[in-house]
Amino acid sequence: MHSKFVIDAENICQAKAGEVICGDAVLFSKVKEENRFVAVMSDGLGSGAKANISATMTSTMALQFTLAGESIERTAEFITKTLPEDSFRKVSYSTFSIIDVNYRGEVKVIEYDNPSVLVLRDGKFIDIPKKQKTINHLHTKRNKLYQYNFSLQKEDRIILVSDGITQSGMGSDEMHFGLQINGLKKHIQKTVSEEPGISAKQLAQSIMNKAINIDKGALKDDASCCVLYYRKPRKLLIVSGPPYHKENDVHLARSINQFRGKTIICGGTTAKIVARELDTEVEIDLANYTPGLPPRATMKGIDLVTEGVITLARVSEELQKYDSNAGVSPGISGQIISMMLESDEIHFISGTRINNAHQDPNLPVELEIRRNVIKRITETLEKKFLKITDITYL
Repeated sequence: MHSKFVIDAENICQAKAGEVICGDAVLFSKVKEENRFVAVMSDGLGSGAKANISATMTSTMALQFTLAGESIERTAEFITKTLPEDSFRKVSYSTFSIIDVNYRGEVKVIEYDNPSVLVLRDGKFIDIPKKQKTINHLHTKRNKLYQYNFSLQKEDRIILVSDGITQSGMGSDEMHFGLQINGLKKHIQKTVSEEPGISAKQLAQSIMNKAINIDKGALKDDASCCVLYYRKPRKLLIVSGPPYHKENDVHLARSINQFRGKTIICGGTTAKIVARELDTEVEIDLANYTPGLPPRATMKGIDLVTEGVITLARVSEELQKYDSNAGVSPGISGQIISMMLESDEIHFISGTRINNAHQDPNLPVELEIRRNVIKRITETLEKKFLKITDITYL
C-alpha cells in the first residue's frame, strides 16, 4: 500500500572555501517496513577531513540508534561519550540533529547544538514546543539537548541547516552578525511564495546559493541544508513490453488511460498496441535524436515514447552512476531519469512476451531480458534515491 502523502527530501553539503572535503555530514534512511523516514545532520568541529570524520561518525551512530528505537537519552549519551572533546573548549567534536517522521506525519526531532529546526506552514513558520534535557556528563554550557514532537500537515516543509548557513556573511559590512535565523526565514518565505510547489531539492539549493552569495562566492565555514517536503506523491508510470496474452492488450491500454500522473512507454511494439487500443497515432520524432539510441516518438496523452530494452538498459546504467552535481545526460535516457527523480512513486508495467531479438548472443551484454533490466532499475530507485516502486507483469 502506498501512502496518501510522501516526504520529498533533499540535502546539500558545501565545503568551506579552500577545503576539498565538507566537515558536515547528512544521512537519510527510509524504513519501508515501518513507513518511516529518518534524516540526520552533524557538523564536525572545525573543517576539512578531520571534521568530516567526526561528523560522519556522529551521523552514522545517530542514524543507527534512531532506527533501532533507542531512547533519546541513550542516543545522546552514547554519541557524546564516544566522541572526544575539544581540549581547549571542552565541547564535543560534533553537533547533531535527528528528524524521525512516519508517513502519517508524526515527527520527532532531537537537536544538539545545531540551529533550531524550522517548519514552514501556509507561508509562515510555526512555533514548536520543545523539551530541554541536560547531558549530565558534559560539564559545559553546551550540554543541552532539545526534543520536539509535532504533526505535519499537507504542504509543510521542515528545514534543517548547519551554522555555516546562519552565520554566512558574518563580519561583512552588509550584515555584521551574518544571515542568522531571521534572515534565513525571510529568504525561505520569499522563495516559496514565488514558487509554491518548489521541490525539496530546489529549495535546498536556493538556501545554499543564498549563503554562498552572502559570503561573496567563498563560504567561510562548511554549510549544509536539509529540506523535507510533506505532500501528495507525484506518480510516474513506465510501460515496456507487450502483454503475454493478446487479450490483455485492452487491459494495458486501460491502465495507461486511467493512470493519474506522467506516463512513459518504452518499446515500439508496446506503443503500437497502446495506440491501436486508444485509437491514436504514433509519430517518430527525428528532431530530438540521441546518438546510440533509437529515435523517440510522440503519442497523444503520453509524456514520452521511446525504444524499449536498449533505452532501459542505458537508463539503468546511468542511474547507478548518477551524481547530483553532474546532473543527467542529454537525450532520452537523461529525460527518463529526470522524470524518475521528479517522481515519488514509479510504477512499472512489464509485458512478458519475449522479443527474440534480445536473445541474440551477439548483442551487447547489457541487453538483458526486459524484466531483469526493470528489476535492476527499481532496486536502484529504492536504495539510492529512496523512491517507492512496484512492478506489474502482464
